Amino acid sequence: MSTPSLIGSSAVMASGTVVSRVTGVLRDVAMTAALGFYVVSDAYSLGNTMPNVLYILIAGGALNAVFIPQLVRKMKEDADGGAAYADRLLTITGVTLLFFSVAAVLAAPLLVDLYATSAYSDEQRELATAFARLCLPQIFFYGVYTLIAQVLNSRGKFGPPMFAPIANNIIAIATFVLFLVIAGTSAAADGVLATDQILLLGIGTTLGVVTQAVILLPVMWRVGYRWRPRFDWRNAGLGKAGRLAVWTIGLVVVNQAGYVVITRLATLANVTAADEGLVAAGLTTYQKAHLIFMLPHSVITVSIVTALLPALSRTAHAGKLRQVGGDVAGAMKLTAALIIPVTAVLVVVAPGISVLLFGYGAATPEQASLTGLITSVFMLGLLPFTLFYVLFRGFYAVEDTRTPFLVSILMNVVAIGVAVPAFYAVTGGAQIAALAFGYVCGFWATFIASWLILARRLGGLESASTLLSLGRMMGAGVLVLGAGFGVQYFLINFLTGGGPDDRIGILVNVLVVSLFGGLFYLGLARLFRISEIREVLAIVWRRFGSRSARRDSGQDVA
Repeated sequence: MSTPSLIGSSAVMASGTVVSRVTGVLRDVAMTAALGFYVVSDAYSLGNTMPNVLYILIAGGALNAVFIPQLVRKMKEDADGGAAYADRLLTITGVTLLFFSVAAVLAAPLLVDLYATSAYSDEQRELATAFARLCLPQIFFYGVYTLIAQVLNSRGKFGPPMFAPIANNIIAIATFVLFLVIAGTSAAADGVLATDQILLLGIGTTLGVVTQAVILLPVMWRVGYRWRPRFDWRNAGLGKAGRLAVWTIGLVVVNQAGYVVITRLATLANVTAADEGLVAAGLTTYQKAHLIFMLPHSVITVSIVTALLPALSRTAHAGKLRQVGGDVAGAMKLTAALIIPVTAVLVVVAPGISVLLFGYGAATPEQASLTGLITSVFMLGLLPFTLFYVLFRGFYAVEDTRTPFLVSILMNVVAIGVAVPAFYAVTGGAQIAALAFGYVCGFWATFIASWLILARRLGGLESASTLLSLGRMMGAGVLVLGAGFGVQYFLINFLTGGGPDDRIGILVNVLVVSLFGGLFYLGLARLFRISEIREVLAIVWRRFGSRSARRDSGQDVA
């Protein structure tokens, strides 16, 4: 797939992803304003995260990584365009997810004991269990959403699944605003929620996920596919997908085992902080830092790779492995060219952004600033995280799900091996930073191992030119990072100030450093001959410049 066509396909998804992520950030702003970063917020975060974690554990990874290539192949090979295969796939997956959703609700107390620290009091454990019971039905609806999205993607419809989460976010925002009206900002700090407040948060959150799934049904019908339940699963071609999915599910199990360690340590950190009178920092702090970390990845990398994967699967099916390697290398260079400047800027401005986003209502500026510092630690791993995400799609395109599983074991061994000793060596918010740093180390180890293995498998990833390009980009990124810290130091000490309570000063600092960093990187890209940036700018100019010219000339641009 050529770079221009890849960028063009990605642009549609990126626009939907941007809007979705903006409303997602507003959702998290509303959540922290309502619940802050206290132990009560951790209990809600634990209950609401659990369905997502368990859904991915049960089927999410397999659906995303395995079934798109299989759907693409069946659309090409089967006389009915893969419709019967899709019917069977949706039926068996839906039945499985419904069963596990019911089982998870019944097992909610055991799941809370698994994911939460044993230092929780009885009241804190009961609160987390109540949230889990109300949120765990989301497992089924996450599955419905993903299945429909995969059917649409396999038919070349990438935009609607990117926009559907907006409805979910709007409902969640309304839920938190209503909670603030009813309970105020003191309920979370006091650590006690009434039954009606718990029900409001739990039911409102789950209703958003239901809407996210149901809203895609008319879109699926419009592309010509209407699901019909089919239970003739034997000898229907699902066995191959199932065998491939085993390794993907194993990968998810490994990742979730690591996540169990993280959640238990993060919830423990907040209990300890409360007992010692330190700034609240726990699971919610970790999750909000991770949210900011994931934003550039979600907008840039996921959009590019989602557009790439169906074409990559077709190329691999045709046996053109070297072309697959070239496409993967091109995607790595394209994503890195965009991710690196964002990383450099966010390392500098993340504390300020966090205060601007999360320093309201029940949350204090000190809690929000600490979250931003942890985000800065996470950002050190954004580049390798992005690159191994692209590399994994190369493995999936050639129907190799075993290698990503084995490499993920390495990632978690490194991450936990670094994080756990560091966690117990420090106190306060530094404990959450230690958890983030462990994953940074794991991301780098995973990226290096994935590159070496996939290059051998595909007969090369244009490694010499790719490494040279990445080296130039990273060199430019380091210069942007240093210059960004210099500009911020000058602003804080001589112009704007920007203390934790000075939001105007913080806003000015963030905007000036971000604008300077972006322009400086563009200049360095020209100097260092980073061609991917030129290609992106050229396509953006062709798209929007020509549209503007037609508008100025009075032509119809609808």
